[in-house]
Amino acid sequence: MLQELLYKVNIQAVSGNTTIAVKDLQTDSRNVTPGTCFIAIKGTNTDGHEFIQSAIDKGATAIICAKMPNELHDAITYVEVADTAIAAGMMSHHFYGSPSTKMKIIGVTGTNGKTTIATLLWKLFTQLGHTCGLISTVQNQIGTNIIPSTHTTPDAISLNAMLKDMVDANCTYVFMECSSHAIHQQRIAGIEFAAAVFSNISHDHLDYHKTFDEYIQVKKSWFDHLPKNAVAISNADDKRGMVMLQNTAAKKAYYSLKTLADFKGKILDNSLTGLHMTINEMDVHFKLIGEFNAYNLLAAYGVAVSLGKDKYDVLLALSALTGAEGRFDYVVSTNENVVGIVDYAHTPDALLNVLVTIKNIRQGNQKIITVVGCGGNRDNAKRPFMAEVACTHSDKVILTSDNPRFEDPKDILTQMEAGVNVVSRKKTITIADRREAIKTAITIAEKDDIVLIAGKGHEKYQEIQGVKYDFDDKAIVYEMFDLLAK
Repeated sequence: MLQELLYKVNIQAVSGNTTIAVKDLQTDSRNVTPGTCFIAIKGTNTDGHEFIQSAIDKGATAIICAKMPNELHDAITYVEVADTAIAAGMMSHHFYGSPSTKMKIIGVTGTNGKTTIATLLWKLFTQLGHTCGLISTVQNQIGTNIIPSTHTTPDAISLNAMLKDMVDANCTYVFMECSSHAIHQQRIAGIEFAAAVFSNISHDHLDYHKTFDEYIQVKKSWFDHLPKNAVAISNADDKRGMVMLQNTAAKKAYYSLKTLADFKGKILDNSLTGLHMTINEMDVHFKLIGEFNAYNLLAAYGVAVSLGKDKYDVLLALSALTGAEGRFDYVVSTNENVVGIVDYAHTPDALLNVLVTIKNIRQGNQKIITVVGCGGNRDNAKRPFMAEVACTHSDKVILTSDNPRFEDPKDILTQMEAGVNVVSRKKTITIADRREAIKTAITIAEKDDIVLIAGKGHEKYQEIQGVKYDFDDKAIVYEMFDLLAK
């Protein structure tokens, strides 16, 4: 019944009967069927209020809006609310039987590390004997059932529908990425979190948030609204790590490699065979590589222990785990021992972390050849910085396309080239065709060299002018290694 779905929604005005049955919730008028409640949300590119009449024509019997239409139909119930995006979250929560109250939901936010932390947690808790759900950039999982992912965090209705499916599959824990877009657009409104993790924050998404301060405040707002029975876990080594939790009512905990913290780690050895660390004075070997993964492991450990898991069981399980697909995902050629690394790094900070890790583990005269591009119709301020980072920490750099979307790749590359100084020009090549760029990098690599292909990671497509073409960085690496072996 509509009035039950409106529980705790900030209602401004009502026209019509709220005791009507609701068969479905929709924010897209194209998906409306008879008996649907249509929620008009003003998005980045479109305003749902413009499609109210279309929704009614398709059979919508209730309309949730931020402003009443000029013309009201007697047979339709209209509810004006303070924020339709928040209303969508809360109504979806009620419509699907409050699924987040029936499982422990753990959210992860931050510029980098979200996917790896969420995936590690899913693998860890599955290893510990629980049926778990995963909502991530790479894929969604209900137990062992894999569901393709279209967004880092789904819209509120899809999210709650998926959470209900997880309840039905007897999941007890759900690990999900919470992007800044999702927080700002209220896609997670109404979700009850048992724990929330902050990994780090750096330059990204300024095409959407406009200022870095706004980007920080959006992420902080999530922690500000956590309930007191939740746990908030933050990276104490990030200079905003303390700020994120300063106003939260949740129980606070911190992890760190460089300062005192609840979950303190120290790297003893970092190589292609993995990490050797101490965590809270306990000695452990991990399969993951690099300082950034040391932080990811600490975050996962902190969540598990904060939720009551035995610290020895947690470390034993973590020591056997691999990370997420497309995150420092490497393969070694059979003949020349060339190392190909595919990584999702698409921010200057993430690229820096990966390159510093490679520099720390390389041996002898191994050269680093980096292939990197920047996505179209996204934050263009980071483009010169991406090129600058690549040039500073690589022996050879090939600038190329990422997902150009609706931009001309040449324009993107011109903006990247602005970050290449006079000295670095000698070691930089620009090849717009990404496949040719990867092939060139592997062709010029000599014995034992390391080729980093950054930016797309797990993605199996390249988006050009609204079309997603089949494209897989790692598959091209395998293809080239096979050719070189013949």
